[in-house]
Amino acid sequence: MEKVCLVIGAGAGIGGTVAKKFASDGYHAYLARRTDEEGLNRLIKEIEDAGGKASGSLLNVIEESSIEDLVNKIESEIGPIDTVIYNIGAQIGDRALADTSYKAFEMGWRMATFGLFRLAQVLTPKMKERQSGNIIVTSATSAVRGNGGQHSHAAAMGGRRMLCQSLNAEFSKDGIHVAHVIIDGAVDAPDTLGKMLGPELFEQFKEKKGENGMIIPEEVAETYLFIAKQKKSTWTHEIDIRSFSDMAWWNTDSSFTRK
Repeated sequence: MEKVCLVIGAGAGIGGTVAKKFASDGYHAYLARRTDEEGLNRLIKEIEDAGGKASGSLLNVIEESSIEDLVNKIESEIGPIDTVIYNIGAQIGDRALADTSYKAFEMGWRMATFGLFRLAQVLTPKMKERQSGNIIVTSATSAVRGNGGQHSHAAAMGGRRMLCQSLNAEFSKDGIHVAHVIIDGAVDAPDTLGKMLGPELFEQFKEKKGENGMIIPEEVAETYLFIAKQKKSTWTHEIDIRSFSDMAWWNTDSSFTRK
C-alpha cells in the first residue's frame, strides 16, 4: 500500500501543482476535479513522466456520497491518505444581495463548507486510528473579510475557516493536523483567474503586477509540503499567503501597497 496525497480540486493552478510536488516527494498523488477529464489526464501523465505515481477521477463534491465513496476507494485500493488538500473554491462572481438566489448561496456553502465537513467525517476516523494525518485547506481573503457582492463566497469561506478551527480543537490530540491557508492575493493560474479575465487581460494583469507580484503555484506547493512535514511542536494552523507587494486583508489603505 502506498502513502497517498489526495487533492480535491486539482486544476492547473494550485491544486495540480501541489499534486506534482507531493508526487515528487514519494507520495501517490490522487487528483480529483469536477470537469475537464482531458486536463486531468494530462496532469497525471506529467507526474508519471517525471517519475512519480498518480491517478485520478472526476468528482462533483456536491453530489451525495461522492466524497465518501472516493475516500473509501482510495484507502482500500491504493493506500492510506496521509494528506488531503481541500482546494475547492466557491466563487459565484460578484452579485448584489437581491441578485443572489437561495440556490446560488447554498451552492457556495455546499462546495466550500459542507464538502469539507463530509470529507472530515469520513477521513478523520481513519487518520485517528493511525494517529497521524494532514488536512490542508485552501481558502481565500473572503474567509476573513466580507466584500460587497461576495455574500455567498464570504459566508462559505468564513464558515470553512471556523470549521478548520473546530476540527483542530477536536482532533489535534489524535495527531491530525488541520491547516487553513488563506490565499490573500492574485494567483498566476490560467484555469482560474486566467479564465475569469480571458487570455489577453490575464497577460496584461500579470505584466502590471510585475516580477514576483503574483502568487506562484509552484511556491505555494512548497509551502504545502512543508506544512505536511511539520513536527507537532510547531504545527501551522493558519497562514496568510500573498505577494510582497500585495496589501494585507486587514489593511484598507491603498497607499500601503509597495511600489
